[in-house]
Amino acid sequence: MSDKTVRSAVVQGVLERITYANEETGYTVARVDTGRGGDLLTVVGSLMGVQPGEALRMHGRWGSHPQYGRQFQVDDYTTVLPATVQGIRRYLGSGLIKGIGPKMAERIVDHFGTDALDVIEENPERLIEVPGLGPKRTKLITEAWEEQKSIKEVMVFLQGVQVTTSLAVRIYKKYGDSSIDVVQKEPYRLAADVWGIGFKTADTIARAVGIPHDSPQRVMAGIQFTLSESIGDGHVYLPEEKLISAAVKILQVDSGLVIECIAELVATEGVVRETLPGPEGEPVRAVYLVPMHRAEIGLASGLRALLEHPVDRMPAFAGVDWDTALEWLRSRTRAELAEAQREAVRLALTEKVCVLTGGPGCGKSFTVASIVTLAAAKQARIILAAPTGRAAKRLTEMTGIEASTVHRLLELRPGGEAAYDRDNPLDCDLLVVDEASMLDVLLANKLVKAVPPGAHLLFVGDVDQLPSVGAGQVLRDLLDEDSPVPNVRLTHVFRQAQHSGVITNAHRINNGEPPHFRGMSDFFLFSCEESEDAAEMTVDVVARRIPRRFGLDPRRDVQVLTPMKGGPAGATNLNIALQAAITPAGDHVPERRFGGRVFRVGDKVTQVRNNYEKGENGVFNGTLGVVTGIDSVAQEVLVRTDEDEDVAYDFAELDELAHAYAVTVHRSQGSEYPAVVVPVTTSAWMMLQRNLLYTAVTRAKKLVVLVGSRRALAQAVRNASSGRRHTALAHRLRSVARGNDPGPAFPDPEMS
Repeated sequence: MSDKTVRSAVVQGVLERITYANEETGYTVARVDTGRGGDLLTVVGSLMGVQPGEALRMHGRWGSHPQYGRQFQVDDYTTVLPATVQGIRRYLGSGLIKGIGPKMAERIVDHFGTDALDVIEENPERLIEVPGLGPKRTKLITEAWEEQKSIKEVMVFLQGVQVTTSLAVRIYKKYGDSSIDVVQKEPYRLAADVWGIGFKTADTIARAVGIPHDSPQRVMAGIQFTLSESIGDGHVYLPEEKLISAAVKILQVDSGLVIECIAELVATEGVVRETLPGPEGEPVRAVYLVPMHRAEIGLASGLRALLEHPVDRMPAFAGVDWDTALEWLRSRTRAELAEAQREAVRLALTEKVCVLTGGPGCGKSFTVASIVTLAAAKQARIILAAPTGRAAKRLTEMTGIEASTVHRLLELRPGGEAAYDRDNPLDCDLLVVDEASMLDVLLANKLVKAVPPGAHLLFVGDVDQLPSVGAGQVLRDLLDEDSPVPNVRLTHVFRQAQHSGVITNAHRINNGEPPHFRGMSDFFLFSCEESEDAAEMTVDVVARRIPRRFGLDPRRDVQVLTPMKGGPAGATNLNIALQAAITPAGDHVPERRFGGRVFRVGDKVTQVRNNYEKGENGVFNGTLGVVTGIDSVAQEVLVRTDEDEDVAYDFAELDELAHAYAVTVHRSQGSEYPAVVVPVTTSAWMMLQRNLLYTAVTRAKKLVVLVGSRRALAQAVRNASSGRRHTALAHRLRSVARGNDPGPAFPDPEMS
């Protein structure tokens, strides 16, 4: 920007609208009514958290932009209460105060005039004088006003360290009137207690309140943050050497101090340190966060207990005549099972724990349906589950038995505790879990704990897909060559599936062979060398070409899957462009701005964190939905999830939602879509891996369109490396197989 600086100045006005906001930096371009008539004033700067309707006193400088002309550069600002009837009416009717919409604001101001805000502040009981305002609504408005006042105080304190309004709200809701005290004395608690605040934000706050750079409090928080970050990369633990080097890099302190603080954390049970065999058998000192260590040990011992339990809840299959049973099955289904499928049926009904894996078109679904049919014939109590709502619906369609998500099945409660566990197991003889590649070590441990002794547990999934978003690689570890868990891998592609370009090319990609495009009616490549061109073509394909040629709805039926969030053809940029094409702004389309995002009715969205407080049994990372309503009076955005549940999000909670016209391939796991569009560009070079492309392609039921460079596509097919995750589940299961105790380094409270 070219900026002709004049001198420091003060401008006061009411924020009318935000025209641009960068979510990461807080940089905002807005239009302000200064109350002097004429055009609205353009202001630019860090205006984090401001909302239309707020009156601002802004300190800054006048400048000029070569394209947009005169504007005011804001250095800092404070919010002020309006003094005129018109200003108060606009302020109260802007949706800033929960319970007051434009009509109620008009009534309040008509009744109290310029005293309206003083009445709300000092004599809120007088609000009952306003026609249509009863005691319940008056109480809601009073509480909302008080909460906003307290949040503003916290916000004023945090403004100096660039903390957004939404985080100030979360801090206040967590600590209430103790917020400022916690922030000043224990800022690193924020990273552990408040979602959305990581170590870096807490560290910035800590520096501002005077905590020394080499404080043990800071270093121990940094070590735990480093381990938390590694969980985001799929690791259950980190080798101590890696942890030290990573923490030194983040903290910029001596390695000796980090080593001392790791020892202190081990002594105070803030982390667990255990010696494990490395990839080549060499000893590795592994450092875990406590919940990860407990979960991995609990999962291994839980599987051992199920495998070794002497009672069988489906004893009828121990001595069954399999030729007769399979012939009966054939007469029911009018289809013949292949030999590997028959073996899978036998294993699932005679072994306490087993795994069924295989690629698309290899008959996993029919095999599962066959297992369920035979179990039901013997009056077995059957439970079906999957990690996502879409996968659960597919499992229901496949078997004719109602399936649920794992979270709903276990009835997870606030804090993540499950209603079903060892003391209160599920009532079933057979539990089938589909899309098991998505199970991370925490969820798998909760699930295994809930299986009753003697029941059969069948994991079903495609081990060649990406591993779980969360920590671990549970399905892959269960299939380790020395694992005690029996398994069957289906490899034969059935004839009817061979006619599908989607299935044919999925197997070609998985085998390291380039996909075929010629003669395919359901698999296409739009060649674009530049990432910007690929992004533009992706939007055109989704919004216009696919609907025109195939009659598919661009919002409901078409999903863009990207290797990464950033870059010209990444999920962030594509969501902005796709929203503009599919759900554009309009006079009658309700919307709500949050940071750099604008949410509109009709928007496709996804949950970006596990929230056990929302919905009937929580709403979880990766849950998809559609915005069905925006209520400015209740200050809520309503979302209908893919589990057919209506969930309300307070305006301050909208950082839990992201647009989902385009999502990363990792986020698509467990879901299927009629059509999938995948940008494959050289700007995502480091992310181009075979299992990522394979996972993207196998999400499609009818149609795949790749958009991008042939060179990038070749790189993805060629690159078989998916990176090794640090997990010891396979080792612990091997120890079980050898009859050794894979027990914890210290007693596990959950196991004692």
